[in-house]
Amino acid sequence: MKKTAIAIGVLFSFVLVSFVYAADKLAYVDLSRTFTEYTKTKEYEKVLEEKQKVYETERDKRINELKQLDEKLKLLNDKEKEAKKLEMETKYKDLQEFDRQKQADLRKDSLEKEKEVLKAIEETVKQYSEKEGYTLVFNDRVLIYQSKNLDITDEVIKILNKDKK
Repeated sequence: MKKTAIAIGVLFSFVLVSFVYAADKLAYVDLSRTFTEYTKTKEYEKVLEEKQKVYETERDKRINELKQLDEKLKLLNDKEKEAKKLEMETKYKDLQEFDRQKQADLRKDSLEKEKEVLKAIEETVKQYSEKEGYTLVFNDRVLIYQSKNLDITDEVIKILNKDKK
């Protein structure tokens, strides 16, 4: 079993090496930098920040209502406290559900926007690579060493942002 795994590993390495040597043109893209410098990423961040502010404003309002209710509770007699405690527990549960739902919505929105940006980057890299005759384009994170002359990040960022200028 161990020998089979080693043999498969060696075979895979030979195939990969021969494939890379057979490649006409190689390049890599700094995906993190491309993602960060893409204008759509910045636009999406602003939209998400606005949603976050709206959420925080509503959350703060609800928290203040709970604080006010708690202050009123301290002034009431035992019978009145029992009635208000139920109202406070309900508001607290509503706040917890509101938090859970809004956080989930924000995460979902963030992931959707991230997927859109990555898809646009991938499509741009593909089109640029086909136009320029690149056989393989790597993400710079999977490379241990890369020569700067193989970096096409600047070109990809220019293409992505050209519509925004």
